[in-house]
Amino acid sequence: MTDIPTLTTERLILRAPKQSDFDVFAAFYASDRAKFIGGPLERDRAWRQLATEAGHWTLLGYGRWIVAEKDSDAPVGMVGLWNPEGWPEAEIGWDLFDGHEGKGYATEAAEAARAYAYDVLGWTTLISLVAPGNDGSAKVALRLGASCESEFTHARLGHLHVYRHPGPDALVNGGTEAYA
Repeated sequence: MTDIPTLTTERLILRAPKQSDFDVFAAFYASDRAKFIGGPLERDRAWRQLATEAGHWTLLGYGRWIVAEKDSDAPVGMVGLWNPEGWPEAEIGWDLFDGHEGKGYATEAAEAARAYAYDVLGWTTLISLVAPGNDGSAKVALRLGASCESEFTHARLGHLHVYRHPGPDALVNGGTEAYA
């Protein structure tokens, strides 16, 4: 199994999922908030999704982290690198659990994950796929400096907008302090 690194930001910890995260994760996937990413899902399907998240690390050597508040370790969402079968290329994605939107958590965690992709994995590009109508995610992509460059149709999720992130050379702060 691939060790999942821990990243830290000013307010957040990006870490491996734990069994104790499952109830919050399942509640998110059972809610309408998950409609842009294949939900809502029944609890047993949410379990499979959490296992998929962990398995992505094993199969590809990278994946998405549980995002937790630094002070309490309470899970607030999932952010990270994602490239399952059927994806056009490696993506940085973010999902915030209920009650944690509007605090800048998605942007803060995505900056750390993107810095990890560029500085540790040596990647030179990333996209984010955003469903039409998912205005919150589109705003996060724009705050991260991404621009909507094209469209992609996924077999199950349908029509998605492709946001291209600036490459490592275009970023003023590569963010190496996030995982130092």
